[in-house]
Amino acid sequence: GCRMWTLAWLGITSLCLGSDWAAPAKEERNKAEKPKADLALYENLDLDNYDLTLDNYGEILDLSNYEELYDYSDHSDLAPKIEVGTLAPPRPKDPTALPNQGATAETPKLQPLTISSPVHPAPIPAQALPSCLLCLCIGTSVYCDDANLEHIPPLPPETTYLYARFNRIGTIRTRDFMGLKKLKRIDLTSNFISWADVDAFRLLPSLQELILPENRLTALPELPRSIIRLDARLNRIPSTGLQPEAFRELKQLQFLHLSDNQLDYIPAPLPESLRSLHLQNNNIQTMHEDTFCDSQDHSQIRRALEDIRLDGNPINLSLFPNAYFCLPRLPTGRF
Repeated sequence: GCRMWTLAWLGITSLCLGSDWAAPAKEERNKAEKPKADLALYENLDLDNYDLTLDNYGEILDLSNYEELYDYSDHSDLAPKIEVGTLAPPRPKDPTALPNQGATAETPKLQPLTISSPVHPAPIPAQALPSCLLCLCIGTSVYCDDANLEHIPPLPPETTYLYARFNRIGTIRTRDFMGLKKLKRIDLTSNFISWADVDAFRLLPSLQELILPENRLTALPELPRSIIRLDARLNRIPSTGLQPEAFRELKQLQFLHLSDNQLDYIPAPLPESLRSLHLQNNNIQTMHEDTFCDSQDHSQIRRALEDIRLDGNPINLSLFPNAYFCLPRLPTGRF
């Protein structure tokens, strides 16, 4: 009887001690498992699907610098980074790489892409698509760069900026920009443009910048009086392709860049507002005393015109010293 009592007492004691020792071990195990659970929680977060909305979009990307931010060396990653419902990105080669339709549809004011199935219907001709499906529309800016266009697409009436660079556009018609009263900038760099109607741009009351380099123009259409910058470098424009006194009445024109064309003379008279005149790599051989300055007014000072480039022309500028007396700086070229 005494032995049984002793054994019972030893059993109760060991049970109590065992539970006390087990508690710390269990706590340590729970502490070790909790960070693992938290880590798993963060690992499962799908941060790649973070959806930009139009409310926070401007805070993340300054759209006013689109031209500088756009990287033409690689178009494949543009669509995934900028998820805007009005964007029709280049169709991915892998059908599984199509954008997330659900995330796009939840953003207000956005139009989901119409083609979302890997089994595509018969292709729609590019020119038949609305411009904001064919191009990227953000606010009143339309970006149609490298979209294989052959004509200017129909543009929303509120369009302010148009970028349609690196396409196959061959002609510009008056109807292409008809009624676009708010259009300020047209950039058609590197197309196949060989002809523009004489009134294609003249009737645009707000146009400030017309960018046409790297085309095939042989004549320059009339320009609106609102124009500030004309860039028609790297075309095929001879002097006969300019309207008589084409720039005289353009009182706001500051930048006139016509380098790498076939001009035979400087297109004077030039407006007093002009700041930069680039005519390098043409066929200019001579100039008049009144090209830049008024030969009858020797007190004239033309302060604005500080940048004149005539290098790459068969003209010896030292033969015309009386043409520069009013300028703050001599032209660049052969003296």
